Amino acid sequence: MNSRRLTPSMSCIVAFEASARHLSFTRAAIELSLTQSAVSRQVQILESLLGVDLFRREGRHIVLTEVGSTYLREMTGVLQRVRNASLQAIAYRAGPDSLHLAVSPTFANQWLMPRLANFYKRHPDILIHVHSRVEPFDLEHAGMDAAIGGGDGPWPNLECLFLLDEYLLPTISPSLAATKNITRVEDLKQHTLLAVSSRPVAWGHWFEANGVSTSGLRFGPQFEVTSHLIKAVAAGIGIGLLPKIFFEEESRAGTLSIAIDAPVRTGFSYYLFTPLGREHRPQIAAFQAWLMEEVALATV
Repeated sequence: MNSRRLTPSMSCIVAFEASARHLSFTRAAIELSLTQSAVSRQVQILESLLGVDLFRREGRHIVLTEVGSTYLREMTGVLQRVRNASLQAIAYRAGPDSLHLAVSPTFANQWLMPRLANFYKRHPDILIHVHSRVEPFDLEHAGMDAAIGGGDGPWPNLECLFLLDEYLLPTISPSLAATKNITRVEDLKQHTLLAVSSRPVAWGHWFEANGVSTSGLRFGPQFEVTSHLIKAVAAGIGIGLLPKIFFEEESRAGTLSIAIDAPVRTGFSYYLFTPLGREHRPQIAAFQAWLMEEVALATV
């Protein structure tokens, strides 16, 4: 098949997507600052190229065909990614005064953001652009200068700076703690236990590490993201098993407290990753130095 049929021009795609959203060539033309005939012509070129009808003309109105609806679903995601990439390119500031950092949303919200103002006080001319990433990705391909993530390696072609080991602790809202007499690990078995869905056996490992049988545990709802679990614990829904580094702010604010001070190491650790050869760039070196100071303060 001719590859040109598989790669329509962007003007055709944009005209189709706008027309499909509005179900009107006229309104699409207004949005795109084109004439109605120009938009209609671009859609006709696309239909001719693909060899299918994307719209059905009903009098003065247009309706998506079945294949047109499918094509719209696929193209909407593609165009959004193109637009996001273009925004990143426009906003990208190369040079020693900028660093693009990828980090998981939970680590960013619960650990990095509360501390980042300290970095700017010391380095007001360096901008840290924070990008949320959950799944594994290629730093070079994604245009990232560094990433904070975890695991146990190995990570080829990356400089790995160890930051923190992860420890889990049972947390409780102060209001719930005031109504319950919790003095031993065994006491937690009488309460509703909350956790994130990605760690379904975390409570079992925690009890076993503390020498307590896992029989008779009362499991409550699970949460997809840690921030939801934190909110649920603070609301008094139950006792949550959380990484120690992720509820420091709530502890200081008095919305969460430790139910039993019996931390258990998970074997998961956090690192700062940088592509080999970039770790000595001024902005990365400055961020590394500051980050290690913050880690030292956090583990005192």
